[in-house]
Amino acid sequence: MLPEQLKNFREMVTLKDGAYVLLRPMTADDEKCLQEFYSAVSEDDMRYFRHYVKDSSLIHEWCQSLDYDKILPILALVKDHAVGSASLHFGDGPHRHVAEVRLFLAKDFRKRGLGMKMIKALIELARKQGLSILQAEVIAEQTRVVKAFEALGFKSQATLDDYFLFPDGDTRDVVFMMMPLRVKTDDF
Repeated sequence: MLPEQLKNFREMVTLKDGAYVLLRPMTADDEKCLQEFYSAVSEDDMRYFRHYVKDSSLIHEWCQSLDYDKILPILALVKDHAVGSASLHFGDGPHRHVAEVRLFLAKDFRKRGLGMKMIKALIELARKQGLSILQAEVIAEQTRVVKAFEALGFKSQATLDDYFLFPDGDTRDVVFMMMPLRVKTDDF
């Protein structure tokens, strides 16, 4: 069940080219929509996923076992078609004030401003959840993505050599980025 502060979350965003996209939380009813979205993922893009998202049983499990206290997935929709997915993965225990940001956009919705709008929506939702820190892991050679996160307030904390392992065994460096959501004030 959606937490109270998310129940009414709907944001219509306008992309640079004038296209309208609806952002809203993913629900169990989105299974068919997600199957279509992820079935179109190219083999090259598949190399970057943590899971094999073309597996319909995986998408079914995601939709049937939604737990918004652990993961908050947001979809970008044009009409009834998903064109983007972003999520907050909440930490627990000593990391309960932190969430990891993840994002994937359909190829024809990249470089149009949708990614920035989705991350901004996640930042606002994270603030409403009372989080203190957002983190993101970006492949170092994706310099445009690194710059986009920096433009939103994320700061590079470290570059982790050979941290990302592709299915074929090839590796890439990863930029570990963080964004403080609360301003620290020094008392005196």
